[in-house]
Amino acid sequence: MQNKDSKRSRIWVLIAVVVAGLALAGWWWKGRGGASAAERTAGAASAASDAGRATGGRFGRSGSQPVSVATVQRRDMNVIVDAIGSIASDNMAVVRAKVGGELKALYFHEGQPVKAGQVLALIDPKPYEIARDQALATLARDRAQLDNARADLVRYRDLVAKDAAPRQQLDTQEALVRQLEATLLSDQAAVDNAKLQLSYTRVTAPIAGQAGLKQADLGNNVTPSDVNGLLSIAQTQPAAVVFAVPDVRLPRIRQQLADKQPLAVQAWDRERKQLLASGRVASTDNAIDATTGTIKVKALFPNLDGSLFTNQFVNVRLQLDRLKDVLVVPSAAVQRGAPGVYVYVVADGQVALRKLQILTVDGDWTAVQGDLKPGEQVVTDGADRLRDGGKAEVIKVPAAGASGAGGRGRSHGAAASAASAGASAASGGTDAAGGDRPRWLDRVPPEMVDKLKAMSPEDRRAWLQEHRAAGAGSAPAN
Repeated sequence: MQNKDSKRSRIWVLIAVVVAGLALAGWWWKGRGGASAAERTAGAASAASDAGRATGGRFGRSGSQPVSVATVQRRDMNVIVDAIGSIASDNMAVVRAKVGGELKALYFHEGQPVKAGQVLALIDPKPYEIARDQALATLARDRAQLDNARADLVRYRDLVAKDAAPRQQLDTQEALVRQLEATLLSDQAAVDNAKLQLSYTRVTAPIAGQAGLKQADLGNNVTPSDVNGLLSIAQTQPAAVVFAVPDVRLPRIRQQLADKQPLAVQAWDRERKQLLASGRVASTDNAIDATTGTIKVKALFPNLDGSLFTNQFVNVRLQLDRLKDVLVVPSAAVQRGAPGVYVYVVADGQVALRKLQILTVDGDWTAVQGDLKPGEQVVTDGADRLRDGGKAEVIKVPAAGASGAGGRGRSHGAAASAASAGASAASGGTDAAGGDRPRWLDRVPPEMVDKLKAMSPEDRRAWLQEHRAAGAGSAPAN
């Protein structure tokens, strides 16, 4: 019995020694800084959450939100109407043969300019020369008969006056003279027609313009009924473009045309990168398209260099008016939502919502009317994370990336620069030319320098991740 109790006591002592050894090993591991990955992750997440609230992360609505801003300006602004259209010839003529026959010669070069009245082609003239000669012969014969009848009429008048011939014979001779005179008129018309048909064998250009490709080859028989004709001529000086604008613009257009005030029109290429030509509005259509609520407008371009071609696609910019001394903001700053049209104004870190009325839009700028003053700063990037009365932290745009347009893409570039600075801070990078001075000191907003310095490397990485999640860019985390 004593042996069993002694054996049981030794087992319990052994278990106690093992437990004590495990406890000592755990204490030693903690002392060596061997915290578990889970604990480090939890600590970084806690630091990221705190940094996010301090720096205006996506979910830290009560903190400052990082934004990019631009300044409200006051200047003149063009009222522009954008449309699409295609170049059309002011006049287009299909040159067809007016008489049938064999095509003997072509006197034009495809694609080259031609003048009005210039001979373009020759149709075999021999059959028409023969017809002309026949008409001339008939005319000569009938003219001789008329001369003889007139001579007989003179003699009959003398005889009747002397009572040597009956009056009826005189009347018959007078009628014969009038009949031959009418025949002579008919013969002369036949001669003129024969000459006209002969002239049609020389095909001439009805208008001046640019010749197209030939539609018939030498040696072929051509007729007036040929659908494609011999060639087409496009009058490209001036060139025309027809485009549609909303019918609400019609009163202003008609007023400008009635006052003899030119309406400037620009034609741009498909990518809107190159200005092709400048011209002015010539006329409008006589009816509004009820389906689209638009009206067609025709503009003319001098096209002296011949750079515009028929059916060429162009982007059209019509300048209807010019607004004087109006408030102008970047188009990226204008927001639309439940309040209507508005912008966010940042002053001393405070955000204020200002409702606006849009006057006109010209590219990257928008003319507005509302409670704004020149010099105020409006948010161009980061507005989706703001609310009226909230706080915002303005991200400075580097000089190389600054732009007056205040576009969204450039604002994201500024935020990406700040994020890249944070990445350098997280990795402890130094400027190659500045010795031990960290590179991020020159790019991070001043108010964040001390905060980042105070953070541990894990916290700085967490801040960077939270800053990127808030839309600051795609800087790599080290």
